[in-house]
Amino acid sequence: MAESRGTLYLVDGSGYMFRAFHAIPPLNNSRGLPTNATYGFLRMVLKLLKDTHPSHIAMVFDPPGKTFRDDLFESYKANRTEMPSDLGVQIPYIHRAVEALRMRQLMIEGFEADDVIGTLALRAAREKFDCVIVTGDKDFKQLVGPHVTL
Repeated sequence: MAESRGTLYLVDGSGYMFRAFHAIPPLNNSRGLPTNATYGFLRMVLKLLKDTHPSHIAMVFDPPGKTFRDDLFESYKANRTEMPSDLGVQIPYIHRAVEALRMRQLMIEGFEADDVIGTLALRAAREKFDCVIVTGDKDFKQLVGPHVTL
């Protein structure tokens, strides 16, 4: 009899946030708080949940502050612009929404979401899980294999 493997979905929460922010035109609530990223993020998450019905899922976010890569390479991400303030104010609401959906959130100080996702995907494959990485980041193609999909 074939061995049964569970499936773990690892979602690039930071990627989802930025994608939603840039895809949805500016929206504000009645108090003037920007809501476009929160709205777009939730739409994407709810569609993922509806389409896949995952039994194991984690939303992985970049932590605030520096990561080990900043220490290794002084000009790491030097050409990146600052996070738009209209996105920054929405982040706590996005985290609360993920919490309300009872999804596991991972944010590991000193490590980007990409590093956490890559590590967990390979570990899951070794631990008898299939892993689905949910991201638009093409760098993850290098991890695709018999038990890791993108």
